[in-house]
Amino acid sequence: MAGKDDDIAAAFGGEPDHSVKRHPVAVFFHLFFRASALLVYLFCRWFTDAFIPSFIAIVLLSAFDFWTVKNVTARLLVGLRWWNKVDEDGVSQWVFESRKDGREPLPSESRIFWWSLVICPIIWLVFIFTSLIGFRFNWLMAAVVGGTFTGTNLYGYMRCSQGKTSLKAAATQYLGRKVLEEALTSQATSSSTASA
Repeated sequence: MAGKDDDIAAAFGGEPDHSVKRHPVAVFFHLFFRASALLVYLFCRWFTDAFIPSFIAIVLLSAFDFWTVKNVTARLLVGLRWWNKVDEDGVSQWVFESRKDGREPLPSESRIFWWSLVICPIIWLVFIFTSLIGFRFNWLMAAVVGGTFTGTNLYGYMRCSQGKTSLKAAATQYLGRKVLEEALTSQATSSSTASA
């Protein structure tokens, strides 16, 4: 129903209501499995000393998260998908696609998708380093599994969003644009204070 109201508002020059989520269930599950795996890693030692059930729970929640993001939420929330295929010669090829229907994702859903996609691998990296420093190699395995699942999705969707552009070129272009904006902003501020 919100989509129809957004179309009517846009057709008459109004602003669509972006506070309403187009896919609230997808947003929920996009965050649920991710947060659950992190919370199990953080707090399972409070409830049990057994490593194996905790490890299995982390692996399963990370796998559910990987599958959900790759096959459902990315398509709905940002219109991206990727997969890996092996051709007849046995060469592995990554395939990246984006939505072609011209429908833009909601900014709020897109922000939720990208922020959680980027932040979770960083958190898993912190867990990896703390496990290494603390010589907790069992927990290192669990953190590596969680980091691998979330990192693979991050890599795939970064490649999707960049199209044929390499990540290095995209980062360089982004930083160049930010430096130019900062220079223009500081120049405009200094010229306005000089004229005053």
